[in-house]
Amino acid sequence: MKTLKLDNNFDLTKIIVEDSDYKKISPDKLANIAFELFLIREFEQTLLKLSADGCIHGPVHTSIGHEACAAGAMSVLEKSDKVSSTHRAHHHYLSKAVGFHCQNGFNILKDTISQPLQVEITNLMGEIMGLSIGCCGGRGGSMHLRNEKIGVLGTNAIVAGGVPLATGSAFAEKYNKTNNIVVSFLGDGAVNQGAFHEALNLAGIWKLPAVYFIENNLYAVATSIRNSTATPDLVVKAIAYGIKGIIVDGMDPVAVHLGLQKAAQTAREGNGATLIEAKCYRFFHHAGPIPGSNFGYRVKEEESNWQCLDPYAMFPQKLVELKILSDSQIEQLKQKAIDAVHTALKFCTVTNDNKLCVQEKLWPDVSTIKEGIRGSGKEFDGVKFTEKEDFSDVEQKTYVEAISSVTGRWLEKDNSVFVVGEEIANFGGGPYGATKGLPAKYPDRVLNTPISESGFVGLGGGAAMSGLKPIIEIMFPDFALVAADQLFNQIGKLRHMYGNSTDMPVVLRTRIAIGCGYGGQHSMDPVGIFSLFSGWTIVAPSNAYDYIGLFNSAMQSKDPVVVIEHHELYPTKCDVPKDNLDYFVPFGKAKVINKGSDVTVLSYSKMINECQKAAENLKKQGVSVELIDLRTISPYDIDYETIGQSFKKTKMLVIVEQAPKGLSIGSRIAEHCQAEFFDYLDGPITTISGLDIPNPVSKKLESVCSPSLNDIQETIFKAAKRKL
Repeated sequence: MKTLKLDNNFDLTKIIVEDSDYKKISPDKLANIAFELFLIREFEQTLLKLSADGCIHGPVHTSIGHEACAAGAMSVLEKSDKVSSTHRAHHHYLSKAVGFHCQNGFNILKDTISQPLQVEITNLMGEIMGLSIGCCGGRGGSMHLRNEKIGVLGTNAIVAGGVPLATGSAFAEKYNKTNNIVVSFLGDGAVNQGAFHEALNLAGIWKLPAVYFIENNLYAVATSIRNSTATPDLVVKAIAYGIKGIIVDGMDPVAVHLGLQKAAQTAREGNGATLIEAKCYRFFHHAGPIPGSNFGYRVKEEESNWQCLDPYAMFPQKLVELKILSDSQIEQLKQKAIDAVHTALKFCTVTNDNKLCVQEKLWPDVSTIKEGIRGSGKEFDGVKFTEKEDFSDVEQKTYVEAISSVTGRWLEKDNSVFVVGEEIANFGGGPYGATKGLPAKYPDRVLNTPISESGFVGLGGGAAMSGLKPIIEIMFPDFALVAADQLFNQIGKLRHMYGNSTDMPVVLRTRIAIGCGYGGQHSMDPVGIFSLFSGWTIVAPSNAYDYIGLFNSAMQSKDPVVVIEHHELYPTKCDVPKDNLDYFVPFGKAKVINKGSDVTVLSYSKMINECQKAAENLKKQGVSVELIDLRTISPYDIDYETIGQSFKKTKMLVIVEQAPKGLSIGSRIAEHCQAEFFDYLDGPITTISGLDIPNPVSKKLESVCSPSLNDIQETIFKAAKRKL
């Protein structure tokens, strides 16, 4: 046997700080770093007091011990650079706020803290307390912070959940040819999540201007890093993705400064991402003021050893030793930090019997709770909505031609639009022709991705938050489950969770393959899953005309929209306006396909065709069916006005879906209709859906999983005759 050493270009370094490195950094910047250390420590110790007095609802994950990571890193960043973080993020937010407001000649030793910076500190405290003045209106609390103005993209309570979003923001910076970088802060526990690896892989492939900064404090809650990874240095993960890796002492802000400086230079020069591992320590337990040793997962000796490296004490001491700052200047900086936090505390609280209490006038108005589930809809002001009957000059297009045509139209007219997904740039337009002709015309904007749904969906979400308009294809809806965190915990929630402070113009396309023999893991109807999350608009066009119009509305929207296609519809033809791809079909407006008087039938997508066949057959038996294509099927948007008008006339309702019962939405619609239109009922509302099983591959077996034409016809007939 022979063995050969593999060639590699691994670029892993460890930074060792020397005294001369301090001299290379301006005294003003070092003073700023010291101030941030003091500000963060004072702020978080105050939070612990607020929590003990019952002024904070929920956990408080302090970064006491991590201060040097934030202060050192932010000392490198420009105002226009962006950061994202984890559930432990107060230090990042505060340092970014100081960096944003204290530039252009600001001297922390000579100048007073500006009112805008004081407001940021106060509002952060208010957010953590759940108050209306908070950066997210009190909805985010300690773990979910966003401040677009100062460059805080968002902090995230899902471990590694924010890493793909930050990667998407870095994608947007490169796409827009800025010189900005994005720093994604994460904990050591996040490196074991798939989202971390998928995101770094994309950053490596596309050389994105991102820095991934691991604050390795040795414990994910109480699980030691020794028990969660086989490598002592997490930075080696960089090797797999072709990016640089740097280890720094996370207790020394100068080491962090130098590491971030190298990473930022790499990114700004177009040479891609860097993974930084900062070795640091969390002085308290996961949340609260109690040492971890009290819970038995670490020992007091270890804690004492790390406390000897506390940046709060060691860094200012070093500045004095090197005669960069004096003892009095250090005390001056500490006092400024204390005063800033005290000012915030005084604004947010009152004191009763030596106990802090929330300022009652600062609680959010509970009547605003639903604001921000969706945007205002102002983007549709002036948009003219049309129906097929409004056009006389028509041509025929197949359903799949409608997909590629309208996608191409948006790429043509809006430079912020890009398309990502698996295989979409292969075969001249994807495996099913949905991007036909577009890869050749827009090679830099129709982008193949690795098989990594969580990574590229999250990238799309982050890019949307940064002003781009992604069109994301998930080849089969079943794969949405792989990306569930990014679709539902992130894209579907962030507008509301961040206090209506971000748009999320994501358009997701996916294709139902029921009836095509793809089996139980490629045949899902995802309507029921997406309908669980109020942030998503769901459309399911049944023909090419509606596809173009609803897709245009989806692209116009500043909220996430999933466009559900059905493979069996792809070859079907339909009249569409000739040479017109710019018309709009409104969300939340159903379409009456057939007028009738005996029974109302609701359906969507491919089952509209089956219901039409049933209606035609029943007409010969004297049954008059009113068939309504729902078109928009998110529960928040169901057109109950049109349904109600029909229901009052027919007094019977049948809801037809192909989805398995457990994934259907018919029962939700039926519940609403029964409550709202009960007085008009002549009989029970009936739902028809598929069998509640995974679809088998066998053609014979699969044929009985979905409602047959005969099933639909018989049920409608019984409803019309009041025999249910």
